[in-house]
Amino acid sequence: MNNTLLHTPEGMRDRYNEECARKENIKGRLMKVIHSYGYRDIETPTIEFFDIFNKDKGSVISRDMFKLFDKENNTLVIRPDITPAIARAVSKYFADEDMPIRLSYCGNTFVNSQGHQGKMKEATQVGAELIGDETSDADAEMIALIIDTLKSTGLLEFQVDIGHVGFFEGIVEEAGLDEEETLELKELLEAKNYFGIDELLSANNVSEESKNVILKITESYGTIEQISGIRDITKNEKIISSVDYLEKLYQILKFYGLEQYVTFDLGTLSHYKYYTGIIFQAYTYGTGEMIVTGGRYDKLISQFGKNSASVGFGINLDMLMLALSRQNIAVESDITATIVLYEREQKQFAIETAVKLRAEGCKIQLMKKFYEKSIDDYVELGRRSFIDRIVYIDADGNTSEIKID
Repeated sequence: MNNTLLHTPEGMRDRYNEECARKENIKGRLMKVIHSYGYRDIETPTIEFFDIFNKDKGSVISRDMFKLFDKENNTLVIRPDITPAIARAVSKYFADEDMPIRLSYCGNTFVNSQGHQGKMKEATQVGAELIGDETSDADAEMIALIIDTLKSTGLLEFQVDIGHVGFFEGIVEEAGLDEEETLELKELLEAKNYFGIDELLSANNVSEESKNVILKITESYGTIEQISGIRDITKNEKIISSVDYLEKLYQILKFYGLEQYVTFDLGTLSHYKYYTGIIFQAYTYGTGEMIVTGGRYDKLISQFGKNSASVGFGINLDMLMLALSRQNIAVESDITATIVLYEREQKQFAIETAVKLRAEGCKIQLMKKFYEKSIDDYVELGRRSFIDRIVYIDADGNTSEIKID
């Protein structure tokens, strides 16, 4: 056999036994909290038409998608993002609904990013979307839901950073930059390269007053009080309006009693271009990446034919699992089972025994004993295979139990 066939493609990996059990445990906890808020599940295809995620939709850039073709020569992609797919489905199945819709999901996304060598290209996301509600109450509910889901996993130390698209739009207005310069500024902001920002603004003859405003905004993060002072140094309506909105949002979060988990970062940006209002990202120890991303996307669904304000988030389940592991937070992974081992003369009795034990809630592996294998061989199998006991049925129908230590 060609040994290369035993390996997975770059950015993909196998998971089995305890890791799968822990992942299912955490997924169950997350979904239980999301369902407790009244969200209902939706599943969209793993493969969609390319145009669902194209440049106009503001999702993942084309070169980072896994593409393929169907028999009609349509360009398809393995979904890089779940939100646009849900937007499509909402426009199809809830076209006439004029009241809020709460949807939840769990699925894998696939991003073929060459800029992330060594990082996973397949990721499991658990998320929620609140559609048809444009209020700050909806945004606050989404952030509260993020916090409650993360707490349900046993995670204690994490922070949700909240920003607003209006700050970047206001910065661009202040600077008077063209499209290419705006893209460069965004890249510098994402890299937190404040010296580069200063150089870019100086090269484009941005006034000292505007430059000071921009640099102050990009460096502003922390409590709501720390960002509120931005009003004193700018007259830009988008920037002031964004501050007002975040203050209003913070007051609602205080009603939830969750304000200690929240910080504000006016330099927060997203790779997704469909966000139109608040954007948020959750971080914790043990990973170099965000464990949650999300925000408001009031114009995305309209591109599929339904005008509807929306806000949502996605939890990177794999990053969350990594954080829990590195923080030594135990996650149950009970995959232990019992072997019912029988001599071939007692096949019927063994099957009846296994059926009875399974009905009682036991996890049973039914095994016919090979002539060439001893009982000790099966004990050793149990030690390496998460088996807690062996129920042995001999040729005469006598039953004995062997505990595995």
